[in-house]
Amino acid sequence: MKIKVMIVDDQVILSEGIRSVLASSEELDVIAVANDGQAALDEMERGNVPDVVLLDIRMPGMNGVVATGEIKKRYPSVKVLMLTTFDDSDYILSALNNGACGYLLKDISASALIQSIKNAYEGDTILPAKIAKKISDAAKMVTSDREIKLRKTFGFSDREVEIAVMIFEGFNNRQIASALNFSDGTARNYISAIYLKLGCENRADAIAKMKQVLGS
Repeated sequence: MKIKVMIVDDQVILSEGIRSVLASSEELDVIAVANDGQAALDEMERGNVPDVVLLDIRMPGMNGVVATGEIKKRYPSVKVLMLTTFDDSDYILSALNNGACGYLLKDISASALIQSIKNAYEGDTILPAKIAKKISDAAKMVTSDREIKLRKTFGFSDREVEIAVMIFEGFNNRQIASALNFSDGTARNYISAIYLKLGCENRADAIAKMKQVLGS
């Protein structure tokens, strides 16, 4: 059975180019093309629900970040893969936080794009090295004062305080694992240890506990 793909991009020439690339794979079937997030949702409401959505970030009307959240809310099983020219860390984090399973830049090769769609369909997180570095760099943009306070108050190790700050900044488990080159299991183990030292059982309580110490 072919993987059903929807392309969402306001630049028609790019959409058609991507469609042509995907048509070269016998495993993929482009079932719809839309020019913004709302048009994509309209297509899905008409019954054209894909397995994977290739979604641009900046579009008139409903942009890619908002569209990702709406798609995942209405169709949780649909994989959303961002395909864009923008590698700003705010876009990356916003898209991933809204449920995107990966983030690709439009300079990707045809073969890599096809493989990324297959991997996304299988449940993988798709983050090229330079995108993962953007996430890592964003995570490091914190003051040493925060780290000192958390280490002193809760007895975190160097790695734990690094991850605790990422949790505080809103990174989810998948983003933490990707940024630090951990397996998902390793990230979960560190996060469980942090929760234990904080004396809490979930992310919201952990953030609230750290906020008491950091004051923001």
